[in-house]
Amino acid sequence: MAKYRKLGRTSSQRKALLRNQVTNLLYHGKIVTTQAKAKEVQKIAEGLIALAVKEKDNYETVKVTAKVPRKDKDGKRVKQIVDKDTKAVLSETHRDKDGKILRIDNGVTVTVYDEVEKEIKKDLPSRLHARRQMLKVLYPVTEVPEKNAGKKRGTKKVDLPAKLFDEYGPKYAGRNGGYTRIIKIGQRKGDAAMEVVLELV
Repeated sequence: MAKYRKLGRTSSQRKALLRNQVTNLLYHGKIVTTQAKAKEVQKIAEGLIALAVKEKDNYETVKVTAKVPRKDKDGKRVKQIVDKDTKAVLSETHRDKDGKILRIDNGVTVTVYDEVEKEIKKDLPSRLHARRQMLKVLYPVTEVPEKNAGKKRGTKKVDLPAKLFDEYGPKYAGRNGGYTRIIKIGQRKGDAAMEVVLELV
């Protein structure tokens, strides 16, 4: 007897379906699906949360120097024109008084960067391994603001393993398993499959 439900799909389709549902469960906190799928998703999601609980504090903080683009009062990057060969600054801004882009012979527009000291979390080997195990299962998630729906501008990538370590890890630290629950909501019209809500506790 098989140790998992085949869900009427080929192995590649089944893997994609389960990865998608686990990603949505951990990102949104709950999903509506059939009972058979929910039980399979539950197994995978609970394993990932248990991994996050185990490795939540396994990091060290390190100070690093990073280059950050300088911004003006409107929040736009400050750009200047420098000489191609000597790298000497020819103009402090790449626009004239009317807002038109300046053209200077032998000049290149470059962004101005400042060096800033930051504190970052550096994963220790076992936490790094856990992060990679999570990334094998989770799909990348991109957050789109409501007003910019359908546009690339303003979108940002969500770091789901970081959410697991920083949010779910401390939340479920005192709990020994049982991080999700299944609530039946009745049979689906059409094929009468039992629909359920799978949610994080």
